[in-house]
Amino acid sequence: MTTSNYATERETTEGKVFTVTGGDWDEVVSGTDPINDERIVVNMGPQHPSTHGVLRLVLELEGETVREARSVVGYLHTGIEKNLEYRNWVQGSTFVTRMDYLSPLFNETAYALAVEKLLGITDDITERANTIRVLMMELNRISSHLVWLATTAMELGAINMMLYGFREREYVLDIFETITGLRMNHAYVRPGGVAQDVPDDAIRKIRDFLQLMPKRLKEYENLLSGQPIWLERTQNVAVLDVTGCMALGVTGPVLRSAGLAWDLRKTMPYCGYETYEFDVPTHTDGDVWGRYLVRVAEIRESLKLVEQALDRLKPGPVMVSDKKIAWPAQLAIGVDGMGNSLEHVAKIMGQSMESLIHHFKLVTEGFRVPPGQVYVAVESPRGELGVHAVSDGGTRPYRVHYREPSFVNLQALPAMAEGGLIADVIAGGASLDPVMGGCDR
Repeated sequence: MTTSNYATERETTEGKVFTVTGGDWDEVVSGTDPINDERIVVNMGPQHPSTHGVLRLVLELEGETVREARSVVGYLHTGIEKNLEYRNWVQGSTFVTRMDYLSPLFNETAYALAVEKLLGITDDITERANTIRVLMMELNRISSHLVWLATTAMELGAINMMLYGFREREYVLDIFETITGLRMNHAYVRPGGVAQDVPDDAIRKIRDFLQLMPKRLKEYENLLSGQPIWLERTQNVAVLDVTGCMALGVTGPVLRSAGLAWDLRKTMPYCGYETYEFDVPTHTDGDVWGRYLVRVAEIRESLKLVEQALDRLKPGPVMVSDKKIAWPAQLAIGVDGMGNSLEHVAKIMGQSMESLIHHFKLVTEGFRVPPGQVYVAVESPRGELGVHAVSDGGTRPYRVHYREPSFVNLQALPAMAEGGLIADVIAGGASLDPVMGGCDR
């Protein structure tokens, strides 16, 4: 004879009422709740307009509440890391720039720093080359954060902010085109320095941008910071405290929005960042609102860094002097686009046969890198972007692996989403700022 865990049911104005007298709670609920098993599984993506790229989220819902969330990646896989094993060390710059396509200059710089460390020439990089790297990375940080602000605002209904964010980003991309010849995928930062010097036209454009951008930031804040719907959609939404960030390996603005001022430019400086004056913005709420405030503040700090870099641009070479490493850096606009200047080609052809052979071998075969392995990390707009590079002594990498912040940070999505509303999945996922090109590589 079995005994029931319940007293006799009785009807009330609120519906049936049971008095539980013992037993496992899940069994009790499943035995009486008529909609207990009526959870639905929803695929959000991989072609969803609010997933910041080709990301698939598998959500198990109970009503509008997310009970389980899983991230599925790999839809944008390009095999870039594997391809690097079949190209010489300099050609690798053209591949890595295409990983995180919103911050290509960080991909290039991290890779170049790793190769330079393997070569043992870190201290030989010229002051002007390091200053240009800082200048370009901070402009890139601004453009990346503008895309985050534009797309996140669009997903939460602030369409005007999307238009303004992309408008200012275009200004930065125009500067990049003036300096590198390309708006994206530059292959500008190379082992040994940078591909070419910064022209005077670009300096003028950057100074104009420094005058314009602070005013535009105030306009963004006037539009969003006091807006009731924006506050409702961001405050106390997708909370992840500092303990959760540390447990999941989360870095970048998400970690700093939880209160930890961890920034590799300060804690493990590179490219001379230790000589610049700037602050590391933090917040303590660990929610979408905090991540918004941190990124806007970071744009202001990047503007300060860009201005300091401009003031430090002293005349000098932009590539190491060692001709066995220095990739030909004298470029010019020709009928076929970017190429070696005629003066540079004439100089090579007018020298000895050995000089011409050396130039040919450097371009086609590349330089040899001593055997060894290194790990170098930079502070990208999304967090710690690390490069683990392994050389077997040849002209091509034996292995290059990226510690990509988008991939690592996406692990935090279930912790942010589960137990919350499906509408907050969009805000929480966007606040991580994942770029799937970097995640999948």
